Amino acid sequence: MADHQRIHPVHDVEAPHRPLVPGNVAKSDKGYDPPLPQRVFPVTHSKPPKKRSCCCRFLCWTLSMLLILIIALAITIGILFLVFRPKLPKYSVDQLSISQFNVSENNSLYATFNVTITARNPNKKIGIFYDGGSHISAWYRNTQLCEGSLPKFYQGHRNTTVLNLPLTGQTQDATGLENELQQQLQQTNSIPLNLKVDQPVRVKLGKLKLFKVKFRVRCRLVVDSLGANNDIRIASSKCKFRLRL
Repeated sequence: MADHQRIHPVHDVEAPHRPLVPGNVAKSDKGYDPPLPQRVFPVTHSKPPKKRSCCCRFLCWTLSMLLILIIALAITIGILFLVFRPKLPKYSVDQLSISQFNVSENNSLYATFNVTITARNPNKKIGIFYDGGSHISAWYRNTQLCEGSLPKFYQGHRNTTVLNLPLTGQTQDATGLENELQQQLQQTNSIPLNLKVDQPVRVKLGKLKLFKVKFRVRCRLVVDSLGANNDIRIASSKCKFRLRL
């Protein structure tokens, strides 16, 4: 039996040479580049928005309203300041006389002072109502010698008011105090005194009468003596003013 004729493929020499490359390989001018890596992007799932609680919303609303009130108050105060130009009142102690200052048989010191205070209101558009409930006292160091009060009155714009105030008091066990005063007078020829005034007032802006506040005045005096029925000379006087709501 004749052998079957075998047919073998013949390679075409003139056909262009095509190397076998995978499909994902890019071709460049110099040849074939390695396959490009494929990036895998993770899948993100968005979370549903959280609902704010009623307490959180109420807190935000309260803070917002408080901030608005603060801003409105600051604007109002700024406008009032520009319109009225407020200035602090001024006080001075001009005269001091003593009608009684002696130690009795029961070792008590009785003192009666008369203090002349000048109150000045330098404001053009602001008046001051001096209400009841005031208190004024004279002190030597930590010992109160006498006390009194200021009258009720209204002080108008750019007004100066002179007040004559009687102060009376009694100090128990005053033997040590009397000796201390005499020693102070012998060493320095002067005696330091403190005058304290607490006065509730109402400030009037134009026709508007504001809420009650308290004036605090502290005066430091240096006098040459504390003898009764003597002319007391005030060597120095300095007053400080503070405002308390």
